[in-house]
Amino acid sequence: MAYQKDKKRNFRGMSYRVVQLANSKNRSKLHKEDQVWLKENFYKNIGWDNVINLSQKIEEFIGNYQFEELTLEELFIEADRIGNRYLTNQEINDYNQSLSKKVNEVAEEIDKQFPETAIEFIDFSQNTNIKYKKKPNHKTYRTVKV
Repeated sequence: MAYQKDKKRNFRGMSYRVVQLANSKNRSKLHKEDQVWLKENFYKNIGWDNVINLSQKIEEFIGNYQFEELTLEELFIEADRIGNRYLTNQEINDYNQSLSKKVNEVAEEIDKQFPETAIEFIDFSQNTNIKYKKKPNHKTYRTVKV
């Protein structure tokens, strides 16, 4: 009887050594305190199970870094996108309609509080009443309030 070799084990299509190399490269991208945390919590780059656990933890840290760099507006947009995954299309449409109604009500209230009585026109024609010394690539504009 011939001895058959075990099937090679893969993690996300990568061999053991390739995962180890990826872990080493990605670990160097982490903040120093996260590297220390991994070491203190016994995440090692030796042994299949340890290598896989380390890879997943490193990806988790790197995933958290992308949210650190987002502005507050981008974070709200991301939260809205994630929240919409759990809603049906009908619920999303209902919410968007109610939101647009509220926005229109707020806009009408602002118009009542701050009425715009003067209309402003911007004249982009080349003929202005005031003559300036012409500079190359310099355009002049005038505004007229009615």
